[in-house]
Amino acid sequence: MIMANKPISIVMIKEIIRLKQSGFSNRKISESLSTSRTTIIKYLKQIEAIGFSFEELLRLDESDLYDLFGNKDPQEKDLRYPALLNFFPYIEKEIKKVGVTRWLLWAEYKQRYPGGYSYSQFCYHYQQFCKHKEAWMHMDHKAGDKMFVDFAGKKLQVVDKNTGEIKDIEVLVSILGASQMTYVEACSDQSSESFISSVENSLRYFGGVPKAIVPDNLKSAVTKSSKYEPLVNERFLDFARHYNTAILPTRARKPKDKALVEGAVKIVYHRIYALIRNQVFFSIADLNKTIREILEQYNSVLFQGKEYSRRDLFEEIEKPVLKALPVAGYQMKTYKLAKVQKNCHVYLKEDYHYYSVPFRFIGKNIKIAYSKSTVEIYNNYQRIAFHKRDYKKYFYTTIKDHMPSQHQFVMDWNSEKFINWAKNIGTDTEEFIKEIFRRKAHPEQGYKSCLGILNFKAKVGKERLNRACKRALYYQSISYYAIKNILEKQLDKIEIPGIVHQYSIPFHENIRGNEYYQ
Repeated sequence: MIMANKPISIVMIKEIIRLKQSGFSNRKISESLSTSRTTIIKYLKQIEAIGFSFEELLRLDESDLYDLFGNKDPQEKDLRYPALLNFFPYIEKEIKKVGVTRWLLWAEYKQRYPGGYSYSQFCYHYQQFCKHKEAWMHMDHKAGDKMFVDFAGKKLQVVDKNTGEIKDIEVLVSILGASQMTYVEACSDQSSESFISSVENSLRYFGGVPKAIVPDNLKSAVTKSSKYEPLVNERFLDFARHYNTAILPTRARKPKDKALVEGAVKIVYHRIYALIRNQVFFSIADLNKTIREILEQYNSVLFQGKEYSRRDLFEEIEKPVLKALPVAGYQMKTYKLAKVQKNCHVYLKEDYHYYSVPFRFIGKNIKIAYSKSTVEIYNNYQRIAFHKRDYKKYFYTTIKDHMPSQHQFVMDWNSEKFINWAKNIGTDTEEFIKEIFRRKAHPEQGYKSCLGILNFKAKVGKERLNRACKRALYYQSISYYAIKNILEKQLDKIEIPGIVHQYSIPFHENIRGNEYYQ
């Protein structure tokens, strides 16, 4: 049986929604309601265009559904529409403010126009307005909520004055979601250092910090992309902690997640790249200076069809709600793995310097995060020590509380202390310890060796240790292992060859003097 394609009632529309939500096919709905499939498809397309979910539509009463599905053109036949249309620019600006919802704005609309549309029709017409204005990509962004960052696909260039070599230069674009205030900076590459530096400059340009930074899945920001839990680059995460913000990487292969910044990149091509295409730059600094001058003009140009610019919108709704910048800028950190030594210190090879760690971590593998001025030590993501960075070679930076009570004397180590200790054992031991310090670039290099040598006294006694030092001095073998080897093989008990011993002969009357032989 062929069913006619005819208008259906609002009750029937509600039944179509209910059956479709329950999983019925279009054919089954057609048979159940004795209505043609063409009609069912027509209204399902209309439902999809409205943008409401089945659950939301089923909660509406029949009058609201009639407003949505009635056979009339709201723009031509409904006298309420011109007033609503005039109200849209106000909505477009206010909806970006924190805490402002469509429901709140509809209440203001109804207060101004008591005979105006119901809430459902208000939302429907506003959605159509947004689509017409192509504003869908940024309408949901609240002021101060997100900053989107991405490298432009096309690069700029600088020329080396000396060689004439042309070098490609990366360009980072940052944009705030609500106001679309934009920052553009050229940088040498996409390395972690360059990326973080440019993002930091973005925050400084905006004069505040959003709740979240949204990067693409580039290696400088994301170590491993994932649909559910991407792994953020360690340095970038530390940067976010410093600025008290969050990192929300876009989902892989989801272009709408970064539509705003990609749109900004395209505009930057037209508004910046095109203007400087015939200019030659000899440094990144000169290039950025020119970009900044054009950028100021770009942010001050009125939006098409609006009476305000990006900067106007930024100053009014976004800047007041950005979080304050920290007093100090971020210092880039480098990460190294190390093992806590038995003396409760870790060794930072870059500076040839030792930093203390609480003694309970002796023997554990830890991570050192160091910047130009600080050294932080972590165990299982928990910071266990913090020091000011010290560039003095072979020195120890020690916090007394890190040391066990029986080892806190180590903090008083110095060359004089070891020499005096050796002096009490014997002159050869004293000379051997002095020789160790003479051969070291810095005294602290010899502390461990001296401690080990002098501790042999408890095992072999003063006399043997002194003889061992004498033998080592004779052969110029100045090290802890030389003494250890001599004592273990009992070489200290063997006479040193080539040393002539002087014996004193007692006087006797039978001994002839040298006069006898003259």
